[in-house]
Amino acid sequence: MTVLPAPRGVDAQGRLAREGSLARVPPAFRPVVAAVRDRLPAVFGTRLHSAYLYGSVPRGTARVGRSDLDLLVALHGEPADADRAAARALGQALDQEFRQIDGVGTLLYGRERLLSDLERYDLGWFVACLCTPLLGDDLAEHLPRYRPDSLLARETNGDLGRWLPHWRERIAGAEDTEEARRPLVRFMSRHLVRTGFTLVMPRWQGWTSDLREMAEVFGAYYPQRAAELRRAAEYGYEPVGDPEVLRSYVDELGPWLAAEYARVHGVKAPRPD
Repeated sequence: MTVLPAPRGVDAQGRLAREGSLARVPPAFRPVVAAVRDRLPAVFGTRLHSAYLYGSVPRGTARVGRSDLDLLVALHGEPADADRAAARALGQALDQEFRQIDGVGTLLYGRERLLSDLERYDLGWFVACLCTPLLGDDLAEHLPRYRPDSLLARETNGDLGRWLPHWRERIAGAEDTEEARRPLVRFMSRHLVRTGFTLVMPRWQGWTSDLREMAEVFGAYYPQRAAELRRAAEYGYEPVGDPEVLRSYVDELGPWLAAEYARVHGVKAPRPD
């Protein structure tokens, strides 16, 4: 019998609490964060509205030499190709300079989109609850306090059914090597575990970003699928290059999860291409 973890990640009123902070950044990663804070204004100039950390670094769980640095940059206007190129160049420079990180991932969005009604329960929630302010005025001041309800579940991960055809294309187009398949397994494992967790999040009434805990919470409500999601959680941290894992994701677990999600919460509102 699965023991359900006690809900966490919410305040006394049941609203989702921001999960990271600069105080939690491990000492080994603080020079990287300082370099980002110093360099971003030079990279984007007056177009920069604000910048945020997210992921394992501000949660305090980053592993030296294994974890990447995740950034979200909000611009005053919609990002252009030049902005994306500048972000890639900065990420590559940081990755080469700081051995404690394994890559840099940067999300670029315009301020207007992040605060739009369409994104209020997806990107807006992401900024307000999963991002740690690093530079500029915090956009969370303009966003609501979120609760782990069905609306949030639908608008964050209610689009798995739309992603599955693209996943199949990526798998078919990948090189037939374990090295080429491992990043796909890692990405898809994490996506599936997070989707499984948000499927049951309104029943659990809490939040966690720990993949193993996500899988345990899911398994308490769907014991017949618990082993699959626990295995996916492990692959999210330590991926394998097994083609059968990818096949099971797009032919079995993924389609079941997409259908169950649509049944319980509905389908995410479509976004512009």
